[in-house]
Amino acid sequence: MPFDHNDRYHRLLLRQMPRSCGTALDVGCGTGRFARRLAGLNVEVRAVDPSEEAIAAARALSEGISSGMVPRFEHGDVTELELPKGHYDFISCLASIHHMPFDTVTTLRDALGPGGVLVILGCHPEKTWVDWAWSLTAVPVNAVTRLAFALMDKIRPTSAGSGRDLARAPVAQPTMPLFQIRQEAAVLLPGFTLRRLLFWRYLLVFRNSS
Repeated sequence: MPFDHNDRYHRLLLRQMPRSCGTALDVGCGTGRFARRLAGLNVEVRAVDPSEEAIAAARALSEGISSGMVPRFEHGDVTELELPKGHYDFISCLASIHHMPFDTVTTLRDALGPGGVLVILGCHPEKTWVDWAWSLTAVPVNAVTRLAFALMDKIRPTSAGSGRDLARAPVAQPTMPLFQIRQEAAVLLPGFTLRRLLFWRYLLVFRNSS
């Protein structure tokens, strides 16, 4: 299906960017759709993913960009990279934080410059009745939305530049429930905000006030 849950929230994530954003890090960039949107806003983007196939596809898809900035795609595991401290204005993690220990957020936090923003579009399993209630709400909306996108794709086929057929990043099921994410974030990211989103996602935002 052409509908992608993470793409659905790109605009929401971009609204969290600081006004004067010059440098960004996209963690778990996949085939680079969000990284390219960031670069299209004249932001210098470093995009990292542990999948060689995804990075190869991201680079191939970026070759056709004729104007503006192009993300710097890098094959690597962010838990093993040495990130520059106090450097980035904006750090994004789209459905990738559950692929690594949650305390990796401390490394990302320390890589933010003054006024920098860390945004996490995360996935979480259903563990409580509130989780299941949200899930029950999302199921019919998800089905209708997928059907609508499938119909639109038949009328107006997806362009080759989408990258949907070039590569798919490895998928892992989330294991940390939302209440535990809140508990750990309270210690590691003081002052954070977290809100539930439809389609089995949450948005966590941390702003570096130093």
